Amino acid sequence: MSPHVLVLGGTTEARELAASLAARSGVRVTTSLAGRVSRLGALEGEVRVGGFGGAEGLAAWLREHRVDAVVDATHPFAAGITANAAWAAAATGVPAVVLRRPGWSAGPGDRWHEAASLAEAAGLLAPLGRRVFLTTGRLGLAAFAHLTDLHFVVRSVEPPEPPMPPDVEVLLARGPFTVQDETALLSGHRIDVLVTKDSGGAATAAKLTAARELGLPVVVVRRPPLPDGVTAVPDVAGVLARLGLGPR
Repeated sequence: MSPHVLVLGGTTEARELAASLAARSGVRVTTSLAGRVSRLGALEGEVRVGGFGGAEGLAAWLREHRVDAVVDATHPFAAGITANAAWAAAATGVPAVVLRRPGWSAGPGDRWHEAASLAEAAGLLAPLGRRVFLTTGRLGLAAFAHLTDLHFVVRSVEPPEPPMPPDVEVLLARGPFTVQDETALLSGHRIDVLVTKDSGGAATAAKLTAARELGLPVVVVRRPPLPDGVTAVPDVAGVLARLGLGPR
């Protein structure tokens, strides 16, 4: 019987992994998407959309569909899904791998202020400037809703969910973005401070370079820790090696 790999997706790396697995003869791959983004795009292999009903629901799905390995390739801040996947894999004895792109690191000239959460990030803003470029996604804006004296420019792929700050301008856009684009945006909107999550990857890193070149402070929300005993691999090749598939 062909080995069945479940990929918990929603990232570029998940898409690349699904394509690599689907191209291997005798491997069945299913990518699961939460369904929060309306434009899912084409994916290789089978696709399911929607939640599992928590960790126990995921464990039941792994058993029912005879999954041989599960790869958590979700966003680095999808802590709930990662915790559920770790529990379900342990409960069923299914091997699990976490795929996480490396995070960003501050370099010379960067003015980074690290925060452990969105709420902590909100608490750092007032001394840093009044005009804020917020690139933390469409969820979690409630952490900034009480900041009535600040002007926010919020960029996300999908329309953000309320509650939001009262003085807010929404930009709907999908990366990748160039340094030139980001510099023009920061300058055009007279931004004083950038807020971002440490998502890693190149698609949205240009804003950090632009902020550095403009001398702007950046509030960086750190990634949540992985569950106890769980380690991550940084790329698709690492996942394939863990699964015993290796290069073709």
